[in-house]
Amino acid sequence: MAHSVLVCLASLWLVSNFLSLQSPALAISSCGGSCRTLNDSSGQLICINGKCNDDPDVGTHTCGGISPTTPSPPSSSSTPAILTNNNFEKGGDGGGPSECDGKYHDNSERIVALSTRWYNNGSRCGKMIKMTAPNGRTTSAKVVDECDKADGCRNNIVDGSDGVWDALGLDTDIGEVHVTWSMSLI
Repeated sequence: MAHSVLVCLASLWLVSNFLSLQSPALAISSCGGSCRTLNDSSGQLICINGKCNDDPDVGTHTCGGISPTTPSPPSSSSTPAILTNNNFEKGGDGGGPSECDGKYHDNSERIVALSTRWYNNGSRCGKMIKMTAPNGRTTSAKVVDECDKADGCRNNIVDGSDGVWDALGLDTDIGEVHVTWSMSLI
């Protein structure tokens, strides 16, 4: 009988400890916390080499460390996204000129608009991102615009030009393709 009670108590202890653990995939981490994608970090923090830290491009000092003049360390994480197609030319479906530079762009350029949360108030304007398609092909593209949530853009969109789709070997008639992206080292 005592053995059964001991086994029952040990089982309850294991279950309660297991339930108190957060799943890393669902947790939002703060300074120094572990992360795998940009979505795993809270506020204006970004995932750098598996740890949440200040975004040097934004200049925040939430974690008390990186100066905005310090170069950003390479991002080792890839963030899942949905690639959609956008025409950045005057009269194209992109609407007005790009948010970053106030200009229209040739649709053969490798350029993208990022969802509002990834666009991060323009902190990624002019920066290069690297994308990988399901077929294994990769390309880099310059961030020139915001895919604005107020205009119906979902929060997981990388809106790419025909040049991006061509570089990835994708047919724009597909409409949407699951890709991964990260900040480029270029």
